[in-house]
Amino acid sequence: MRAEALEPLLRRLGRLVKNEQVILTILAALIGVGGGGCAIAFREVLSLAQTVALGSGVENVYSVAAGLPWWHILGATVGGGLVVGLLVHFLLPGRHLHSVAEVIEASTLRQGRIDLRTGLVSALASAISLGAGASTGREGPVVHFGATVSAFVAEKLKLGRSLAHTLLGCGVAAAVAGVFFALEVVIGHYALKAFAPIVIASVAGTIVSRIHFGDFPAFVLPPNQIVSFFEFPAFALLGLVSAVMAIVFMRAVAFTQHTVQRTPIPAWAQPACGGLLVGLIALVFPHVLGVGYEATNDALHERFELTFLIALLVAKTAATVISLGFNFGCGVFSPSLFLGAMLGAAFGIVATHVFPDLSSGYDAYTIVGMGAVAGAVLGAPISTILMVFELTGNYEITIAVMIATVVATLVTQQVFGHSFFTWQLAGRGLDLKGGRSQNLLRAIRVASVMKPEYDAVSPSALMIEVRTALQNSHYGEIFVVDDDGRLHGTITLHDLYDSAFDTELDAVINAEDVARHHPPVLTPNDTLDEAISVMDEVDEEHIAVVHDREGMKVAGFVHQLDVVTTYNQAVLEARAEEQGG
Repeated sequence: MRAEALEPLLRRLGRLVKNEQVILTILAALIGVGGGGCAIAFREVLSLAQTVALGSGVENVYSVAAGLPWWHILGATVGGGLVVGLLVHFLLPGRHLHSVAEVIEASTLRQGRIDLRTGLVSALASAISLGAGASTGREGPVVHFGATVSAFVAEKLKLGRSLAHTLLGCGVAAAVAGVFFALEVVIGHYALKAFAPIVIASVAGTIVSRIHFGDFPAFVLPPNQIVSFFEFPAFALLGLVSAVMAIVFMRAVAFTQHTVQRTPIPAWAQPACGGLLVGLIALVFPHVLGVGYEATNDALHERFELTFLIALLVAKTAATVISLGFNFGCGVFSPSLFLGAMLGAAFGIVATHVFPDLSSGYDAYTIVGMGAVAGAVLGAPISTILMVFELTGNYEITIAVMIATVVATLVTQQVFGHSFFTWQLAGRGLDLKGGRSQNLLRAIRVASVMKPEYDAVSPSALMIEVRTALQNSHYGEIFVVDDDGRLHGTITLHDLYDSAFDTELDAVINAEDVARHHPPVLTPNDTLDEAISVMDEVDEEHIAVVHDREGMKVAGFVHQLDVVTTYNQAVLEARAEEQGG
């Protein structure tokens, strides 16, 4: 009797275990713990590298560097750059450090897949570069590290695109305690199906990190209040100035990278050269070394004069641009906060001098500037606004940040056209601005819809054989393929012209003579977006697929109906994911 009573309960437990959302919740918690572990591991390696390079692993880098002799600082930045250059040159694909842009690419185009070895090497190289004084940020590398772990788990469990996509967001959120950053930048939507596990992962990651490091905020903010609502136009103006700062910063990085690539400096030596230049700047302004949180805190507490703030703004911009341009580091979040803080503080001093009775003090402008520049550079205004609210707990300051960040982001998008991450991807030929539908097409390869069977004749086939093959063809088109499998051309009824019915020429011409040479082809690695473009360009529905365009060996064919059907299925799955279905 008891066994019979247990049967319904066991059936319910069985259904619960098979429920996808339950599985995802459990995995999210595990990924959260793993992501928190990634953040701990990265910071410990960074601290070790900094101890070796600068003699101390504390976060107050510029206080430590200020007491070091010049040769020690230059030795640290150049030596660290050399180690990073060798790691990147010999162990990383594409020979560049991987960060947030690669996570976005994996989420959008690679079904959430990231190579584990690449992620580990990139995390190690990034930690060494920061420890040696690279003027970049740690959040980007940590995001990539956390995403790498979640992608590894998804691959080992052979999870589908939707689950792998969500787990990628879980890894990102767990590593940096950034729920909305993961949703806004990586996932691309706020559906409950993704939101719930990402929150769980973020909470788990935060708990693990705080158990290890303690509950200490990155910035200790002074108390502040908005004096008057008449001050809000000044915040909007600060947003405009922040947009200019963000655009100048990103264009400077682009210019530097382009210039460095055209120099004869070997790729493995570029980070060391960048380290030398950053070290020279640090001899005058040690504040530029590392993530720069100490200097940002000083700006928040009004410890810098106007001229020094402007000097730091220029020095940090130059140091970060050099670090990124010479592949000596990759994160941009911390530098964006630094630049925003210096810009906001300088703006606040001027605004306070002009309208002393309406100013909230330049510490308020420092906070607003941080949010505005970071939001514009990262292309993540919602995440940035919520981060500031979390730091301050002040509704009035948050409204000011909203105004400035929205203005800065809109102007940057209209003038520059990209965030830092989408600009990086666009530079590699990956334009993600086409929207979710086009990105779905870019995420699917021709290999997944290609059919290996195809109608073909040899180049020497007689016309009677060609006519028969055309009559029996499912798509009214045949391929002319030699004995080695190489494509010589295609034949349709239209290509035959008079030869289709004039049998008197049968003894004179063959398939090679009537074939359309140099036909459009695709490769298995091409995307459905490229396939549709080719089909539209040549106005054909039936395209040969070759292993590569040099050898032209036929692998199969792809038909427009299969492309459209696969795309529609992907759209339905994406909508179900976004709607929590």
